[in-house]
Amino acid sequence: MTIIRKAEKLSLVEKASILTEALPWLETYAGRTVVIKYGGNAMIDEDLKRAFAQDIVFMKRCGVHPVVVHGGGPQISTMLQRLGIPSEFKAGLRVTTPEAMEIVRMVLVGQVGRDLVGLINQQSALAVGMSGEDGGLFTATRKKALVDGEEIDLGLVGEVTTVRTEAINGLITAGRIPVVASIAPDRNGVVHNVNADTAAAALAVALKAERMVMLTDVEGLYADWPNSNDVIKELSASQLRQMLPRLESGMAPKMEACLNAVEGGLTRATVTDGRVPHALLLEIFTNAGIGTMVTQDGLIRLGSRVFPASEGIPPEEYANGEFGVLVPEDHEPTNDLNEVRP
Repeated sequence: MTIIRKAEKLSLVEKASILTEALPWLETYAGRTVVIKYGGNAMIDEDLKRAFAQDIVFMKRCGVHPVVVHGGGPQISTMLQRLGIPSEFKAGLRVTTPEAMEIVRMVLVGQVGRDLVGLINQQSALAVGMSGEDGGLFTATRKKALVDGEEIDLGLVGEVTTVRTEAINGLITAGRIPVVASIAPDRNGVVHNVNADTAAAALAVALKAERMVMLTDVEGLYADWPNSNDVIKELSASQLRQMLPRLESGMAPKMEACLNAVEGGLTRATVTDGRVPHALLLEIFTNAGIGTMVTQDGLIRLGSRVFPASEGIPPEEYANGEFGVLVPEDHEPTNDLNEVRP
């Protein structure tokens, strides 16, 4: 006979509460595509890597269609240094010579991508690795940077200008999890190094994804960095557009990618702290979420979902989990989220 003591009963109640809280989000995302940009400590720390793989499989088993896009900056730098190949950055982007491009391609496709696919497939054999070269997924054009008003040549650095989703959709239909390395050929077949943030945004727009989540090494977008570490919980596309010129070089590409995603049709995109174990599940399947969410203009947020500001939040939406407040039958929908925030 097994005896369940009081402390264990409380733990079970807490677990049941978590599952109950997740139900509306499961309904929201079932059958929908979510694009995840995998990066930062989440792709270096072994425990975080395993937690990320578990999150991805959990999402798939819940009926969500995760699509992972990854870069591999630290791994590329390590390999270039080991081989004695010079590498420099301009305007926050790696200057990529043809010699360096061979290493970029090898590391992203042959190392980072294969490792991630292997981790996911340890949980369940669902992941399939590919790159922007496969199935004509991405086409890139050469990208240049402006430094002090002067145009700088970055070598084989590109930005995604065309996306063909047939290969990705085929994998999703087959029940697989696409894992995409951020390299892309131009029209002549010359392969370019592509920023994974912008590649993820372009793919999310082309797939008409439900949302995009970007894992990084900070809590989110700071309101007044470095004077304060207060994190902006949410902001509209127009608010972000005003902030972009003032952002640090490390955060600017991520927030610009979020802006591109919502301006391209997604209702929301989030930058999330990948240093937190299971950050992806916390962001997708809990009321509060973590990180900074960028929403389309004219939308308001409740947890992971958004609603038209002109209509307000339906009263019945307040009844879940942390939003479990009693709402009178005659309660008018509101645009003020302060009354429901914990």
